[in-house]
Amino acid sequence: MLIIIKMNNLKKIVKYFVISFIYLNIILTKISFATNVDPNTTIGDENAKVTIKVFSSLTCPHCANFHSKIFEDLKKNYIDTKKVKFEHHSFPLDLAALNGEKILRCFSSTETSFKFLSQIYEKQTQWAVGSDIKKINASIKIIGKKLGLSNEKMDKCIANSEIEDKILNERILAQKNYKISSTPTIFINDKKYEGDHNFKSFEKELNKILQ
Repeated sequence: MLIIIKMNNLKKIVKYFVISFIYLNIILTKISFATNVDPNTTIGDENAKVTIKVFSSLTCPHCANFHSKIFEDLKKNYIDTKKVKFEHHSFPLDLAALNGEKILRCFSSTETSFKFLSQIYEKQTQWAVGSDIKKINASIKIIGKKLGLSNEKMDKCIANSEIEDKILNERILAQKNYKISSTPTIFINDKKYEGDHNFKSFEKELNKILQ
């Protein structure tokens, strides 16, 4: 009788550890694909069926191309209709892109942040030129000022080491978890998008999930 009781207890213990192990693996899987993202660089319904993560550098021509050819239509047809949540993840490849990201973090609203993002990509060939970082910063600040930021506030953001550390830590985390080797790198529900960078191809991939 004692042996039977002990065997039953052993089964319970084994079952407990098996369930705990499975639960731990689920948590670790979720953590491994987690990345920090600034709230003001996320747009769309939190409960949307699809989450798009775009890892990009503000000085990257291909990133500007993605934004102009895909993002605007994506916003109108999928983000504004609450079908998709979109996350801009900073992955600066140089100091100019890093400083642009710092100013992006200066804005207090998502709407203005994305207006700045659109402008920074649209005017990329005007500000992301040369190697004189002071001239580059001044050109970025012209865009920021038109959207309501003061020169003083932008200078403080550029000089802010906490903002810089946060952006660079996000970049390190993205590199570790998503193996980023080029920009833009795009994930749709944590599956890497390998298709062409045009809206028709991108929409086709989205509709596979949404249908």
